[in-house]
Amino acid sequence: MQYTKETIEVLNDLVQINNDRISGYERAIKETEAGDDDLKILYASMIAESHRIKIALATEVQAIGGNVEQDTTAGGKIYRAWMDVKAIFGGRDRHTVLSNCEAGEDATQRAYRMALEHEHLPAYIKELLTRQKEALKESHDEIRSLRDQYA
Repeated sequence: MQYTKETIEVLNDLVQINNDRISGYERAIKETEAGDDDLKILYASMIAESHRIKIALATEVQAIGGNVEQDTTAGGKIYRAWMDVKAIFGGRDRHTVLSNCEAGEDATQRAYRMALEHEHLPAYIKELLTRQKEALKESHDEIRSLRDQYA
């Protein structure tokens, strides 16, 4: 029972992180200059990615008898950095917005790394989280590459 509770908590923390990621990219879309439609499309794809990830996490939470979190990480235990990142979306130029997005992606990677460090997660959950972390790393690298183009 304790391990199930811990697994639900870890999964729900990651649901909240993906909620934060969605909010962050929604804000990035608003902060992006007119004419930077390529970035708006990229951010929309990141939002869609987090929705897919969130659905997979929520499915596992429900499968083991838990209730899925709907909020952001205000009370999350694994990671709180994304809220700070969202607060600094002040600049609107490509480099600034992409730098802020990369900082959020860095925080997401840290959160997944911390989640995977939990000893008592079932193997199939660790496999799911590893796949999600790898997909999110590809997104991180894409953001970083774009940011570097505008340094």
